[in-house]
Amino acid sequence: MRLQLLFFLSLSALVRKGENANDAERRMHPVFSLTESGSNFRGRSKRAMPQIVFDALRAEERYAEYWQGLATQTLEQQLESKSRLNTQLARNVMLFIGDGMSIPTITAGRVYLGGEEKQFAFEQFPYVGLSKTYCANMQVADSACTATAYLGGVKANYGTIGVSAAVQFKDCQAQALPEHRVSSIAAWAQKKGMATGLVTTTSVTHASPAGVYAHLANRNWENDAEVAGDNGDPTLCPDAASQLINSPVGQMLNVIMGGGRENFLPRSDTDASGAPGRRLDGRNLIEVWKNQHTNSAHYVENRRELLSLSNQTSRVLGLFAPYHMDYHLDANAAEQPTLEEMVQVAMDILERQSAGRGYFLFVEGGRIDHGHHDTLALRAIDETAEFDKAVRFARSHTSTDDTLIVVSSDHSHTMSLAGYSSRKNDIFGINDGQLAADDLPYATLSYANGPGYASNILREGGAVKRKNLRAINMKNKDFMFPSTVPLESETHGGDDVAVFASGPYAQLFSGVYEQHFIPHALGYASCISDRNMCIDGGVARSPR
Repeated sequence: MRLQLLFFLSLSALVRKGENANDAERRMHPVFSLTESGSNFRGRSKRAMPQIVFDALRAEERYAEYWQGLATQTLEQQLESKSRLNTQLARNVMLFIGDGMSIPTITAGRVYLGGEEKQFAFEQFPYVGLSKTYCANMQVADSACTATAYLGGVKANYGTIGVSAAVQFKDCQAQALPEHRVSSIAAWAQKKGMATGLVTTTSVTHASPAGVYAHLANRNWENDAEVAGDNGDPTLCPDAASQLINSPVGQMLNVIMGGGRENFLPRSDTDASGAPGRRLDGRNLIEVWKNQHTNSAHYVENRRELLSLSNQTSRVLGLFAPYHMDYHLDANAAEQPTLEEMVQVAMDILERQSAGRGYFLFVEGGRIDHGHHDTLALRAIDETAEFDKAVRFARSHTSTDDTLIVVSSDHSHTMSLAGYSSRKNDIFGINDGQLAADDLPYATLSYANGPGYASNILREGGAVKRKNLRAINMKNKDFMFPSTVPLESETHGGDDVAVFASGPYAQLFSGVYEQHFIPHALGYASCISDRNMCIDGGVARSPR
């Protein structure tokens, strides 16, 4: 009786003035009636309970046996994949991060692939978990503190990379103290003689890849001009590009691929595209890298050069853009390699150079995040599809017996997928099941905040009205999707992100856990962390 009373009290708190509990329930959870007349767009109602018909996608979906058959198939797959735990040594480890790849991004991406029932390659991995992404000092994280977590195993402050939470944002003096530096899983791997590499679609000095090799009090210190601009001392607090070329971890990386040429060149120089460098110290760090390594190390700037590398290549520095690489939808396919192509080359080099000791590869689909920040949902989701192609290649060209692949995100975004649309309704279009209270259609995808606010409203005589989306080409890759709160840049979200795992000890990644647990689990499976399966199992990590 007490439970019933509590239920009705809580429900009554949600009831609008003059509305009874049953009416409130119907308003919040509208039921769609299966009537033929409702399938027409003009027949849609703005009322809370639109009377609409959406036929099943396929005739067989009308029957219970169809869904029961699918459930049985999934049960068999689950039983088979989880009946035997894989506790072998993870000789190779690959960590794929879709920057800003929130769970709604994955859901919308399935429809982009062809339908709600579709799956990304990483969704077929047998183990799935949730990672809590907050920074040591912030509720909603950025890509810097999260990189320190999933690569270094330590929660850090917002905007800082590869340092503990003892270092505050922009604190050059604290950055310089060795006791504040956090070593990454790449450093752990190198100590065990493993080959290592990083691949990204952003600048290689950006927050996520910098977590592999750098220790920075400010993620924006990608070149020495940025350090000096914050009144820092570049000799005391070297920038990300300098650390990539000169730090012990950076120097030992076999593979470095992404954008960011401008951060390695002095202001007096220009790159192949004519873009000027940004360095104040007059150093050409690309030339420094060439001089550090043997003739089997190669610097490349375009797709042709990358795909023409010989099978004798021991190291590669590939910088394919002045700053970030182009979105896949904008890229010149003849000049810019895809993420999948970069991963293919990286895996070939790492496998050869590992000499049987295994390798660690970090891969970032970095421009998912940038699409979301500009509320360019089409770009963000297309980048997600490209990211998945790289994952698919990696998993199909390695064995689950000795290669652990983990796919996750650093943080989420504020994009949501909402409304009562029909199956396979255009994910980038308008909701086809309901009009809004202003008699106008609304987008299936929208953001809680961001620059899409101004581009989706009209101001008339002091009044603010929404634009009619039926008159707008929402499939334009530059269309900014609607935002509720006007902001110059859409923010990250604070919700958990998914973690998908396949290979040795993938079972460690099920459950809900702090993001900084990830590298510890990777290290355990590959015997490169302090606590590992070799110690627990009494085995040795020896060359194959």
